[in-house]
Amino acid sequence: MIKVENLFFSYQCKDVVKNINFTIREGESLAIIGPSGCGKTTLVYLLANLLTPNQGQIKINNSIIDNIRKKTGVILQNYGLFPWKTVYDNVSLGLEVRHFNKKKIKEKVLEVLNRLNIEEYKDNYPAELSGGQRQRVAVARSLILKPDLLLMDEPFSALDAITREEMQNLILHIHKDNNLSFIIVTHNIDEAVFLGQNIAIMKEGTFIDQLDNPYFGDFKLREKEEFFKLCKNLRTMMSGDDLL
Repeated sequence: MIKVENLFFSYQCKDVVKNINFTIREGESLAIIGPSGCGKTTLVYLLANLLTPNQGQIKINNSIIDNIRKKTGVILQNYGLFPWKTVYDNVSLGLEVRHFNKKKIKEKVLEVLNRLNIEEYKDNYPAELSGGQRQRVAVARSLILKPDLLLMDEPFSALDAITREEMQNLILHIHKDNNLSFIIVTHNIDEAVFLGQNIAIMKEGTFIDQLDNPYFGDFKLREKEEFFKLCKNLRTMMSGDDLL
């Protein structure tokens, strides 16, 4: 589904992303892990076409991406919610700009809010919600457009550990229910192992190593010895390159 070839991006004469290559088939996930400032967020922006590469190309379903793609959902670290809009209005925005009629918008918004257990907050503003609730609103806003690809940039970094695990489980459920492909950027080893079917270690703008996760998709993985072994293996791979 996604093929990235020889991707480069420079800012102020400095290479921020360098020679990135990877392929993700339909329904697969990729977790990208690395230290702050290594180019992870820039890579997400390139995949979403919010930035244009200096060199290389991104193909989704064999089409070169040269514009913002309607079927790609994006969830950013700061949620990206409009504070002056209610939950309902934040979630409905994508449908409104696509000129859906009001009846259809209401039907779709209530459906996705109910699915994410936040329908009771539809008239609240983001400032009135907890971090986990705001993140669910951000997920709802992406899901309402029925994406086939979801890009996430440190989406759960501001959440407490329990809420973070709940949101990780939610993403995995959505992935399984919709055969959704997704890419998540994180600096958290546990998160990378739980949500990454493939895990790429990024340093100074490029992938320096990759790891396959044969246990991806197991909701009880965190309780199993294999999880801790994978975390230890990934930590060793990263520390060997002075990433920790």
